[in-house]
Amino acid sequence: MPRPALGALVGVTALLTAGALATPAGAAPRPDTPTAVSQVSAGAQQQARDFWTPERMRAATPLDLVGVDGHIDGGAAPRKGPAATVAPTSPAAAVGRSVTDIGLMAFPNAGGQWSGGGAVVNTAGRVFFSYQGRTASCSGNAVTSNNKSTVITAGHCVKLEGAWHTNWVFVPGYHDGQSPYGRWSASKTLSTPQWTASEDINYDVGAAVVAPLDGKLLTDVVGGQGLAFNTGYNLRMYSFGFPAAAPYDGEKFIYCSGSTNRDFLLSNDHGMNCNMTGGASGGPWFTQFNESTGTGLLSSVNSFKYNFLPNRMYGPYFGADAQNLYQTAQAS
Repeated sequence: MPRPALGALVGVTALLTAGALATPAGAAPRPDTPTAVSQVSAGAQQQARDFWTPERMRAATPLDLVGVDGHIDGGAAPRKGPAATVAPTSPAAAVGRSVTDIGLMAFPNAGGQWSGGGAVVNTAGRVFFSYQGRTASCSGNAVTSNNKSTVITAGHCVKLEGAWHTNWVFVPGYHDGQSPYGRWSASKTLSTPQWTASEDINYDVGAAVVAPLDGKLLTDVVGGQGLAFNTGYNLRMYSFGFPAAAPYDGEKFIYCSGSTNRDFLLSNDHGMNCNMTGGASGGPWFTQFNESTGTGLLSSVNSFKYNFLPNRMYGPYFGADAQNLYQTAQAS
């Protein structure tokens, strides 16, 4: 069945919200369209840090997961380019909840609590923001970057239904309502031009550049994971996030792992068996993940599920446009 026809029959669930993930015909931007950027004033940055008290963080929940029926066409396949990788970086000083001798975690795993420690418990965190007057949460991850201040997440975790989110903060190492390394407010949020123009699910990738906190830069404090672009399909991956919709509560750090394959329905995304729910959006997918150190190469993010496949997660392919997004963010 052609993809547009399938789109009329298949419901898609965004992991954040019931927003319509539709791609209007002819709306896709040209491949050389610049990454979209939203600037955040210094006053708004301080407002966001003050807004997210421990009580508000605990109370923030993803919007109800509602299926979207209708024409959902993934558009053109992501542009490819030469394979490229960026190595992980260590923090400037030792941080808590770090590398432990954990032995092997279950592989594959469809959604268990990560008890291994390692760098990932410091680089990954929850993302909090205001959306249409309501509080909401996603997940994100600090990455190696020239500005030492770049977070990668999902596109719908920075902008949805035509509006950039406000009160946006990243809380690395989040646990039990606590922000052990602080609440890092975005000085700008960014997304791919395809997501910004038409919410093309193939390009559901977002980023944030966070402001210094107490005179320090993000990855000097928590370290940064590596990245990989244009490295193909059918890979072994690990996915992480803070799912907040039932049966999860947003307070536990959850992981999935397994061999992925390319979506054959409406997108060109990676697919993995994973039962994480709303709130996990934007959490990192790693290739070459080392369980002993908790480091890997960020190669996708938690994005969406099909209604009829509730235990399978999909994440966008990191091609040329995702790489351009990263380059724009780290140069900011």
